[in-house]
Amino acid sequence: MTRICDYQGTCYRQQFWEGQDRRYEDLAERIALRALLPPIGETLIEVGAGFGRLASLYRGYRRVVLMDYARSQLEEARRYLSQPERYVMVVADVYNLPFADHLFDAITMVRVMHHLADVPRALAELHRIARPDGIAVIEHANKRHWKAIARWLLRRQSWNPFDPQPVEFAPLHFDFHPAWVRQRLYEAGFIVEQTRSVSHFRLPVLKRLLPAAWLAALDRVLQPSGAWLPFTPSLFLRVRALKPPAARPEAFFICPVCHHPDLIETSGYLRCPRCDRRWSAAGGIYDLRTVNPHRLP
Repeated sequence: MTRICDYQGTCYRQQFWEGQDRRYEDLAERIALRALLPPIGETLIEVGAGFGRLASLYRGYRRVVLMDYARSQLEEARRYLSQPERYVMVVADVYNLPFADHLFDAITMVRVMHHLADVPRALAELHRIARPDGIAVIEHANKRHWKAIARWLLRRQSWNPFDPQPVEFAPLHFDFHPAWVRQRLYEAGFIVEQTRSVSHFRLPVLKRLLPAAWLAALDRVLQPSGAWLPFTPSLFLRVRALKPPAARPEAFFICPVCHHPDLIETSGYLRCPRCDRRWSAAGGIYDLRTVNPHRLP
């Protein structure tokens, strides 16, 4: 079974963002996402949406799905967002996405890949749900960033940042070489169109000395250098799904176990008519994780 990083029950919003002086990182990531993501479209999904930190950037899309493996994160998103009813909130597993083929015009996945033990399998699922020529903006932690290079040269780090293989520096925390990520994207059926380097100034001393808005403005100027100097801790890639033309699917959800494309929605749950499983649809959140699905009596 593939290992999954689960943020269920954690105070991610308060402990990682609002209480840890990450205003600069938030601003820099918003700059990159705005630059790479088409501003309008029909359907968009954010994979690993957490508490909805980036949801305000998706106003130009008619239907927006916020997906996360941790239900508690989406419950926090319903409290955090000013109009939570505008979003379809789905608890799901990136390796078994409960959505129809060719469904989404745009996909975003930020601060998620570094938790993925099986990147090729996850990318294959993203490609499956993407529309032909659909755009995905995918962020990954960069193994070959300048701080890792310095630590390695000073012999304060055992792993080589120039080795193309991923490194798991903590349980379910991975850094990836840019060339390795590009190859996995190509194998999944994506072509990389743009790369932006993000968080050039992720140093505590700089964040203490300079306002976050100033650092983000400097980051904006330097981000396009990611095409030829990808040495920052975070890289944002705009990729396009290459696949034959296909009609837009009539279904939205599919059963994540048997992949039947026509779930029946009733009060409080979705039911699969093929395998007779049911999935919670309570509290404004659809829970379609494949762990412990419930059979109808």
